[in-house]
Amino acid sequence: MSELHNDLVARLEELETRFAFQEQALNDLSQAFADQQRRIDVLERTTRELREQLEVILPSLVVPAADETPPPHY
Repeated sequence: MSELHNDLVARLEELETRFAFQEQALNDLSQAFADQQRRIDVLERTTRELREQLEVILPSLVVPAADETPPPHY
């Protein structure tokens, strides 16, 4: 019975260790996702601001988004 108990304890410890590593990996991925989303938000805002500035400076060069044709690979 003691050997079975030791085996179960070892398996439980292994599972707890694996769970801790997976939990840390999940936290790391979550943080990376949040960082990427913040960067995307900044890039979208910058793009919108640059487009607005370009529309003021050179309105004839800015094509409305609705009139843009998709690239040939679509």
